[in-house]
Amino acid sequence: MISFFVNGKKVEVDVPEDTPLLWVIREELGLLGTKFGCGKALCGSCTMHLNGEAIRTCVMPIAAVAGQRITTIEGIQEDGLHPVQKAWAEQGVPQCGYCQSGQIMQAISFIENSDRITESDVIKSMDGNLCRCGTYNKMKTAILNAAKSMGKA
Repeated sequence: MISFFVNGKKVEVDVPEDTPLLWVIREELGLLGTKFGCGKALCGSCTMHLNGEAIRTCVMPIAAVAGQRITTIEGIQEDGLHPVQKAWAEQGVPQCGYCQSGQIMQAISFIENSDRITESDVIKSMDGNLCRCGTYNKMKTAILNAAKSMGKA
């Protein structure tokens, strides 16, 4: 049994130690907001937070998160929308929506772990998260707006 915390709640799973965290979250725990993209940690669709830092969960073995805190898109805000989600909606970022949970999780980790944010910081931070719909400019604006509302820009 491997125990860890997901969205503030302790969970235990009985799976092989090399099972990717993404599959444990989706298949064992039934949290389907995080998506599978490439399976090689290259696209960012599977991004969650490990102790507040953005990680790619499609290649993260479950054994590596034992005793640690995982936050999924379902757990980023207890009451209402997170400022990044609000900015996302205001800018009309989502199109197909497939990559959005990973994009949002990357953006939140970036903002929350930064002191001050510039446009070039946003571009650099989000560089590894891919969007087939190409809404990068809207994402950049949403992230800058969210950072401002969070006192980081």
